[in-house]
Amino acid sequence: MSAHNRRTVLKSAGGLALIGTLAGCAGGGGGGGGDDGEESGDGSDEEMSEEESNGDEESDPDASIRVAHLSPDAPNVDVYVAGDAVLEDVPYRTVSDYLEVQSGTYQVMITAAGDMDTVVYDQELEVPAGEFTIAALGELAEENEAFGVEVYEDDVSDPGEDARVRLVHAAPDAPNVDVTVGGDPLFEDVPFGAAGSTTVAAGEYTLEVRPATENNDGDVVAEFDLTPEAGVVYTGFAVGYLAPDEAPADAPFDLEVVVDAE
Repeated sequence: MSAHNRRTVLKSAGGLALIGTLAGCAGGGGGGGGDDGEESGDGSDEEMSEEESNGDEESDPDASIRVAHLSPDAPNVDVYVAGDAVLEDVPYRTVSDYLEVQSGTYQVMITAAGDMDTVVYDQELEVPAGEFTIAALGELAEENEAFGVEVYEDDVSDPGEDARVRLVHAAPDAPNVDVTVGGDPLFEDVPFGAAGSTTVAAGEYTLEVRPATENNDGDVVAEFDLTPEAGVVYTGFAVGYLAPDEAPADAPFDLEVVVDAE
């Protein structure tokens, strides 16, 4: 397949950020400006207007965050930021819409839906500027992969006449994988928790998922049809189990495809 002219393999270096609707939680930057104005006392209305304007600019969202629940044996979850519920009753395989936030540091907690005493994640995390997908993946049972949070920087720039397709490997019992089209490699040797990204021409494709081998010729374990359109950015999350009967949850292997930008 000649269209895969860009390929990158990405993995976060450890917990970075997990956010829901954070706009309200990120505020509070304007209070200091008010104190300064009170201390100066002789500031003009024009000066105070400029200070207020600058404060508003500082609090403008500069990051876009979405949350993906990719842990097959985890229950529906609630996501809390600074003690406030920002996403509620989120089921497995859900990928939220992008949420505009201000970059900064937030205390994030994930619990079983409706049960704040059952905490599966609780950590202070930093949210940088840019676009990111924050994924809960792995297993609570830890039979194959431990539960954790991974952060993926999303390239939502315009791919022009091509489409951009990214694969995120979130299937706990699957080995490193190759993804081929007609036997030609599209993604190579992608481990659990990692992602590969490429551009392809618009059209119809059948993606062949195989255990990674040196020659990309492992037995095909699953096939998925994909019809990317020009100018659109996609992510395909490989989820579930290759052997669900032997897994802690009955979640068969599948590909959850979402549109990142169009």
